[in-house]
Amino acid sequence: MGRKIKFSLLYRDMWQSSGKYVPRLDQLEQVAPHIVDMGCFARVETNGGGFEQVNLLFGENPNKAVRGWTKPFKDAGIQTHMLERALNGIRMTPVPGDVRRLMFKVKKLQGTDIARSFCGLNDPRNIIDSIKYAKEGGMIAQAAMSISYSKVHTVEYFTKLADELIEAGADELCLKDMAGVARPAWLGEIARQIRAKHPNIPMTYHGHAGPGFQVATILEVCRAGVDYIDVGMEPLSWGTGHADLLTIQAMLKDAGFDVPDINMKAYMKVRSLTQSFMDDFLGYFISPKNRVMNSLLIGPGLPGGMMGSLMADLQNNLASLNKWKSKNNQSELSEDDLLIKLFDEVEYVWPKLGFPPLVTPFSQYVKNVALMNVIQMEKGGERWSMIADNIWDMILGKSGALPGKVGDEILALAKKEGREFYKGHPQEPYPDALDSFRKEMDENGWDYGKDEEELFELAMHPEQYRRYKSGAAKADFEKEIAAAKAEASGVNAGSQATVAAQPSIMHVEVDGHKYKVKVSYGDNLAGEAKDASSETPAGTASSGKGYPVVSPLEGKFYFTKDNSETAVKVGDYVQKDEVLGYVEAMKTYNTVKFDRAGTIEQIIVSNGSDVEEDDVLLILS
Repeated sequence: MGRKIKFSLLYRDMWQSSGKYVPRLDQLEQVAPHIVDMGCFARVETNGGGFEQVNLLFGENPNKAVRGWTKPFKDAGIQTHMLERALNGIRMTPVPGDVRRLMFKVKKLQGTDIARSFCGLNDPRNIIDSIKYAKEGGMIAQAAMSISYSKVHTVEYFTKLADELIEAGADELCLKDMAGVARPAWLGEIARQIRAKHPNIPMTYHGHAGPGFQVATILEVCRAGVDYIDVGMEPLSWGTGHADLLTIQAMLKDAGFDVPDINMKAYMKVRSLTQSFMDDFLGYFISPKNRVMNSLLIGPGLPGGMMGSLMADLQNNLASLNKWKSKNNQSELSEDDLLIKLFDEVEYVWPKLGFPPLVTPFSQYVKNVALMNVIQMEKGGERWSMIADNIWDMILGKSGALPGKVGDEILALAKKEGREFYKGHPQEPYPDALDSFRKEMDENGWDYGKDEEELFELAMHPEQYRRYKSGAAKADFEKEIAAAKAEASGVNAGSQATVAAQPSIMHVEVDGHKYKVKVSYGDNLAGEAKDASSETPAGTASSGKGYPVVSPLEGKFYFTKDNSETAVKVGDYVQKDEVLGYVEAMKTYNTVKFDRAGTIEQIIVSNGSDVEEDDVLLILS
């Protein structure tokens, strides 16, 4: 019998590579015993990535979910692991150092054994910090290299990075092929050289099926010395997800490796339950196209893990773009038209942005820049005219060093806008912040939670946690589910049967100005969070003439993105191009500014409101 290969089930990533949400805790607790009974998994990925944030969007407690979901595996002696993004923790933007430290402590106490830590830029400084914090928290520190295929991502580049991470104390190494673009022989050589130099370091291969290389790559890296293979299973394998357990087990067994047997009765139970969760509600948020392999991904190299959200973003932006085209007597685009334009633009912008590895959040950043470029150019605008601040942070080096050089177009734009490049340690611009969050919890009378896990959630996901606590998140999710089910059944979601229970959107005109307002029935909108600018009720009529500030795109409007900022309010005098708020869209915060100074006369929308492109947000006089 040949060398032993162990399997890890990516039950969390299976869902998030396919669609928007993950199963609820009650569903996870239902399927967990049967995953255990399959008898073939040494490890299961239970949390991290977007898991906690999705639970907040449900209006559910993510800490309760992690503890309940990991317990059956702990009891069975199966290791659990999480995915975290180094400087960005388990969100899309940089995290203060003390919050990062607390995360590892909390996750270990919640039952998570292994921290898989990656930096989307492969900056060793960010990963080394995570290695240190994970070991301080009592976790196994697994350092992940984000595998990209380009002229700067060579065999030498990755073997050197592996040396740095192992010498810094990494307990394990992961070859994170997030887009499935690694050519089999090339990645096999990387694994072979690492194994020759570090014979005792446990290695994992994580890949996505997407462009079709993955099965061949798995065979190559196993021959080169990898110990663990991440797998998916039906009905959420292949497509933008992962190679299926049955295929990989059969292939490796035939190749002479020692692989575990599979309890097929339990396998069929897990398969059936997974399908039932899709039928319940999760399938409404999984595009059929995400279930299909796509060789077009070879070109742009976008990862399977973000394709679920990409297709949703594409559909939303296509609808908005075609609305504009219709108003301007232009031919509409099909989804395929926009997809090809997007993929072509990704190939164009990626080198200009310095070849950041196409992994979360930087794959989102590259895709967002490309998509905004396409939309603006389709409307007769200019390329690079909508770059969110956190994307600029990546470009300027605030998230870590880019693998390649920034293109001349971007350098010229940075100079024009007076932006300076940063050369220091990426953590330094994001100082400790837990005390400010403790103050907020004390003022609200909120419990810090077991092992300070509630404090951690507020600090990691401030806006989402506040909406969870207020009930607004649950109300929004229930509305979203109702709308999705109504659409699937062909029922008008705004029918008489539902209107009484939901807020209505009305368009009103006052003194020649048009406003979009939300009207609730009863005493209050159920679960609505307190408006950050409560001095002026959102949606009330303007007292005079003014200048409307509109949303640059569809998303959720927030007055601030972290505790270091102060929300604008009625009566404030604001300068030209001062930040007035943010529209969160496609996992980035896009600044809302205005091209003139003035006094805020009226605020139209409330904090956390859903907005569409060109919706009026506030009025300046």
